[in-house]
Amino acid sequence: MRDSLIQKYNVPGPRYTSYPTVPYWEEAQFSLEQWKQTLKTSFAESNSAEGISLYIHLPFCESLCTFCGCHKRVTKKHEMEQPYIRAVLKEWSLYCDLLEEKPRIKEIHLGGGTPTFFSPMHLIQLIGGILAQAEIAEQYEFSFEGHPNNTTRAHLQALYDLGFRRVSYGVQDYNETVQKAIHRIQPFEHVEQVTQWAREIGYSSISHDLVFGLPFQNLDDVLNTINQTNRLRPDRLAFYSYAHVPWIKGNGQRGFKDHDVPKDEIKRQCYEEGKNKLLAQGYHEIGMDHFALESDAMYQSFQAGTLHRNFMGYTASKTQVMIGLGLSSISDSWYSFAQNEKKLEDYYARLENNEIPVYRGHILSAEDLMIRRHILNLMCGFQTSWTEPEMQFPELVEVLGQLEEMQDDGLLEIKPQSIRVTEQGKAFVRNICMAFDLHLKRRRPESRIFSMTI
Repeated sequence: MRDSLIQKYNVPGPRYTSYPTVPYWEEAQFSLEQWKQTLKTSFAESNSAEGISLYIHLPFCESLCTFCGCHKRVTKKHEMEQPYIRAVLKEWSLYCDLLEEKPRIKEIHLGGGTPTFFSPMHLIQLIGGILAQAEIAEQYEFSFEGHPNNTTRAHLQALYDLGFRRVSYGVQDYNETVQKAIHRIQPFEHVEQVTQWAREIGYSSISHDLVFGLPFQNLDDVLNTINQTNRLRPDRLAFYSYAHVPWIKGNGQRGFKDHDVPKDEIKRQCYEEGKNKLLAQGYHEIGMDHFALESDAMYQSFQAGTLHRNFMGYTASKTQVMIGLGLSSISDSWYSFAQNEKKLEDYYARLENNEIPVYRGHILSAEDLMIRRHILNLMCGFQTSWTEPEMQFPELVEVLGQLEEMQDDGLLEIKPQSIRVTEQGKAFVRNICMAFDLHLKRRRPESRIFSMTI
C-alpha cells in the first residue's frame, strides 16, 4: 500500500457500529417513552419471525488494561457480583413486562469488562434468569468473552451446558514488553489451555482477538503473534487497530507515551503483512478487521450476504431488535438507539425506582435509516447500490463526487447505480463510509472524538 494513500486518508473517523454514530445522536429529541414505543413496534414486527438479540455487559475487571476503550469498573471485590446479577435480571424483567409476548432469543453475547470475573455459579444464575422469561429461537448463537488468565474449565462447562457454543479470547500480542505496556500479562500457555478446554468441551467456534499498533509493538511481534495463534487454529480472528484515544478514555490509555505507539506507516505495514499471513494460513477476510475459516458461521454468513454489524461488532445472527442489558449497554430497535446509565450507582438507582435505566438515545429519521443501510452494506459486504428509490437521497451527487477521487486512488469502482470496494480499498472502508455520513458532513466535530482510520 502506498504511503501517500495512508497520509491522505489517515484521518479521525468512526468505526460505524451504528449510524448515526453516538456523538451525533440527537438526545434533545429523545425520551424514554419514545424508546419504549419504537422497541414495542420493532419487537412486534420481528420477534416471531427472527427473534431478538441480547447484549449483556458485565463491567468488572480485576485490573486495568491500558489499551482498552471499553466501559469497565476495576475492582477485586467479588461480592459485587451478586447485586449486579440481580440488577440485570430486574432490568430484563422490566423489558419483558413491556413487551406483549415472550421474547424469542436468537443471540446472547456476554461482553465486558471481564465476563469471567463472575463465578460460574453467578453466570448460571444470570443466564437461567434470562431464559426463564423467554424462548430460544431454533437457530441461536450464545457467546461470551473470556479472559485467558481467569477463564476456568468450570466457566466453559457451565456456559456450554446453558447453550453457549462460541467463546472469544482477548490475546492482543504475545510479546512480553508489549504486554507489560498494556498491563495484560498472559503467556501463550494460558491461551493454549483455555482454547484446548473449549475444544474438549465441544465449543464449535473459538475466536482470538489480536491488536496491532500497540505501544512498543513492531512488525516481528505481530507476525510472531499470528504464527503462535495459528498453532491453536481458532475458527475466527479479530485483527484490530489499536484505537489510541486517551482524550476520551482518560488515564487508562496513558500508561505509556504517545511516541511509544507505532507510526501510521508501521501500523499499516503490520496490518497488510499480518493480513497476508492470515490469508496464507487459510483464513478469509470478513468485513473490516475480521478473518474466519470456511467452516465458521461468520464466513458462511459473509458468503450468503447476511452478515450484520451492530454495537456487538460483526455477527452472523441478524435481528431487528437488540436489547442491551447492564451498565452502559446500548440497545437498538432499528428505529432507535438507547444507552443505559454509565455510573453503577445511577444504574442501580433507576432500577430501584422500577425504571428502565436508559439515559440517552436517538430516534432515527427516514434519512438516517437509508444512510444506515448504505453503511451496513459497505461495512458488511463492501458494496452498496441505489437502484431502489428508497436508497436515493438529494446529496448522492455530492457523495459520488467525493467517491470519484477515491476511485482515482483505486479504492473503489463506481457504476451507474452502485459502488464496489476494491481489494486495496478494503483497508479504507471507514473513509468510504464517511462519504455517506451526512451527519458528519453537516457538523464536523470541533474537537477530536474519533480514532484514526489507519
